[in-house]
Amino acid sequence: MAVLEQDGIAKLTMRRLAVDLDTGPASLYVYVRSTTEIHALVIDRLLGELELTWSGRGSWQTRLRRLLVGYIDILVQHPGLARSALVTWPDGRNYLDVLELALRLLSAAGVPDSRAAWGVDALLQQATAMAAEYGSRGEPDRPQSIEQLSALIDGADPARHPTLTRLGGAQLVGGQRDERRDWALDALVAGIVATPCRPGESRADTHHPGVNGQPAVDPRDLSSSASRQEVLPVHGQSDGVVTSSPPTSRGDS
Repeated sequence: MAVLEQDGIAKLTMRRLAVDLDTGPASLYVYVRSTTEIHALVIDRLLGELELTWSGRGSWQTRLRRLLVGYIDILVQHPGLARSALVTWPDGRNYLDVLELALRLLSAAGVPDSRAAWGVDALLQQATAMAAEYGSRGEPDRPQSIEQLSALIDGADPARHPTLTRLGGAQLVGGQRDERRDWALDALVAGIVATPCRPGESRADTHHPGVNGQPAVDPRDLSSSASRQEVLPVHGQSDGVVTSSPPTSRGDS
């Protein structure tokens, strides 16, 4: 962790650890097999900073949003590690606790087990990709910028890309980062809940008893609530809104 904090993920290698521990790289292979495994262990340790319990009371939507936002915030602090997490799953109990909690929350929404299993994978992929992108924006040697992307869109040929030209760069890439993050997470969760069946899933398995004797959420109810702009609190505050249309910008603040 000291190497990660001081020098970044690029320096967190078997050779560097061997130097810091005053030993040879061959000695480390007794404990870890590769740099990838080191990254996996470090990611899992960082996930231990999250609150990974749920009493079963309160809004499952709020708790799931808080879990995913917390996950993103941890990885944003370590952009290189976030990029590594795109292709490396964490190794340890904390990661299993994340999966367990996310599955419980989807179960509370009435999502059948087979769909929840795929849904958690999709949610963590989205959250990890967000963290990798957001974290890299603050790096001084970043080769591209949001401004360049916006300029590319604004320079599109209106004859070839009429819809893109009509929306423009400001619609597609500007605005508040957190607003876009929350909308994307809400949209993905709503899709997981409302999707009728995944391939191979029996329709007889699409009903779930819910939590603590409370009826499960009907997917159609969640879908319709999105169109009614239902307020979903975030971190205990009533400022998260699921809307039927996305924010008009991508966000960089």
